[in-house]
Amino acid sequence: MQFEYATVLIASALGLVHIASASFAFKAQVGHRYTIGARDEDLVPEGVAGRLKRAQLNFQETFPILIALVLVLDHVQGFDDLSMFGAAAYLLGRLLFLPLYALGVPLYRTLAWKLATGGLVLLGVSAFI
Repeated sequence: MQFEYATVLIASALGLVHIASASFAFKAQVGHRYTIGARDEDLVPEGVAGRLKRAQLNFQETFPILIALVLVLDHVQGFDDLSMFGAAAYLLGRLLFLPLYALGVPLYRTLAWKLATGGLVLLGVSAFI
């Protein structure tokens, strides 16, 4: 399997970790009765649960871009060292982002986001060279 596709596979698993951690943290905040019900009160996650939910939403914003870039690269020209480095940077940044955001570490969380976003940029640049 090409490294870039392995990155998509690992990032998919990370997406499930995002969903599960946000869900379990919210359940711990509001209780089982609310989470299995109709949720008519529309409670908002707070604290760690809120940070995990925001991290999940942030991941969901960037993950489709990763998939699109990997598919385009594979279809148009194939992968190269730059695309591999970009995929690795994206994955490393996203792996660091979740715990840093959950712990409320602002500076390093932002650097992890920039690393992941820079990885997407490198994948995009790879498509044009």
